[in-house]
Amino acid sequence: MARLAVVTGGNTGIGRHLAHGFAGAGFDVAVSYKARPELAESLVGEIEAAGGRALAIAADAGDAAEVAAFFDRVEATFGAAADVLVNNAGIQTWSSLLDLDVADWEAVIRTNLTGAFLNTKEAAARMVAAGKGGAVVNIGSGCNRHAFPRLVDYGASKGGIEQFTKSAAVDLGPHGIRVNCVAPGAILNERTMAEQPDYAGAWAKITPLRRVGTAQDVVGPVLFFASDAARFVTGQTLFVDGGVFTQANWPAG
Repeated sequence: MARLAVVTGGNTGIGRHLAHGFAGAGFDVAVSYKARPELAESLVGEIEAAGGRALAIAADAGDAAEVAAFFDRVEATFGAAADVLVNNAGIQTWSSLLDLDVADWEAVIRTNLTGAFLNTKEAAARMVAAGKGGAVVNIGSGCNRHAFPRLVDYGASKGGIEQFTKSAAVDLGPHGIRVNCVAPGAILNERTMAEQPDYAGAWAKITPLRRVGTAQDVVGPVLFFASDAARFVTGQTLFVDGGVFTQANWPAG
């Protein structure tokens, strides 16, 4: 029986690449999504065309009832609890602190941080009931480590995810459930390309590896944390950023 991976926010961006990555590694895959159902349908079609099994269900990651219903359907479809959960669902707003709208703050925290909590709690409870352990991988950000201009709510959510990763790892470790975080740096995708005209060029210049990251660069580290190769690794954050957030902002040449 194939192992089962669940990816929240899995129909677009990094989540979509992760879904394909797990399917390529022999996993059954279930994804949740909040918008663009046509992309969810095409993702399932692509995985099934390659010989895999996939399921996409509309579910708000920050809504407890919808999360529970999502996992109910996943178990009913595949006949088993998830082996791996990837908390990837996330949204972002741009604003200085003084101009940040309360509604934007609450929406970002609800999706990014509360969503990680709700999905982890639901998936872990089912893993414990199944008695088989499991792995949770949270998708963080360079905002785990540094403050970014006009990303107050997003930075708070991602910093919270890193600490939640540690707390969940300690709490769930006795049940054989490992919890880790992958924190991407500058990743080129539809969203980031819209942030500035030459996103790839701007970030490549200040990245030690001299290139921008891709969604595919995130897949391998997530699969590592999900695999038996990481069976004694928990509570850790791996920055997948080409070294950009390792170097100091040094004024001298």
